[in-house]
Amino acid sequence: MKRSGLLCVVLIMAMCLAVSAPAAQKVTVYTSLETDETVKYLELARKELPDLEINVIRLSTGELGARMLAEKDNPQADLVWGWAVTEMEQFIPKGLLVPYKPKGVERLEKRFVHPQFMYAGIDMYIACFCVNTKVMQEKGLPMPKGWNDLLDPKFKGLVTMPNPVASGTGFLQIASILQMYGAKEGKEDGWEFLKKLDKNIGQYIKSGSRPAKMTAAGEFAVGASFDFPVAEMIKQGYPVKYVFPVEGAGYEVEANALMKGAKNPDAAKKFLDWAITDNAMKAYSAFKHGVTLPGISSRLDMPQLSAIKLHPMDFAWQAKNASDIKKKWETLFNR
Repeated sequence: MKRSGLLCVVLIMAMCLAVSAPAAQKVTVYTSLETDETVKYLELARKELPDLEINVIRLSTGELGARMLAEKDNPQADLVWGWAVTEMEQFIPKGLLVPYKPKGVERLEKRFVHPQFMYAGIDMYIACFCVNTKVMQEKGLPMPKGWNDLLDPKFKGLVTMPNPVASGTGFLQIASILQMYGAKEGKEDGWEFLKKLDKNIGQYIKSGSRPAKMTAAGEFAVGASFDFPVAEMIKQGYPVKYVFPVEGAGYEVEANALMKGAKNPDAAKKFLDWAITDNAMKAYSAFKHGVTLPGISSRLDMPQLSAIKLHPMDFAWQAKNASDIKKKWETLFNR
């Protein structure tokens, strides 16, 4: 066969293969997982789901919810991955999520899975303080053990925390304080505490991790944040340490759900199935204090869960009252 004829045959075969090869299924994912985590998780997801073209859009907790509401009549995402359960609970009655029972969901701890499978929890994060020991020493500040210690006038302007309207971490911190002071019983003591705390807040940030990062950089003495970014700052050699408030640390569960009106429901279900597999859970555990699949160890460079006093969070109460809490917070503290 002449060279030109052979080349023609090769080209035809290549074209046939290209035509016969199935196109990757597209899936669009909204997430509020931290960027550092998402990058690592996606490396695994794309390796184990080669037939999916995964497009991930990362938003803060509050921004994610706002976008979902804005797109209610024309959803641009197929699923939500790693979003706060408190937010999920609010969006179920709004009709933006639909039930889906991912493969293997029965292996997860039952308390982290919605009874009608509107969501499946994957991990938890815990609120804590990031304390810059260098700044503390330079300014002669006493090491805080909990929220009450941050009322000391010596901390004026040296504390930063997330805005609870935009940040899930910020909301869980506010919600834990309100519950701690009897808000479920109708008491206003929690708001009075927050007014006192506000006198020492230098800046409210629209992110759960940035208070830790800014504190590590020396911009503040204490950043109310959560466990993962503090661990990362310590790993990178910054002069910071954890403080889990002695009054009880608030925590949140992150979960996945199928969007109503998803344009790619089959691809979304494949992703949701993968997102609770052993390998996915092991990936989460490299960043998180705990995951929802029993038997998966959490990262060893964080304090053991047994050593942390967790405040008993009532997610249903938080979801029911979230709108009122955020509106009141904005009225009192938004700058």
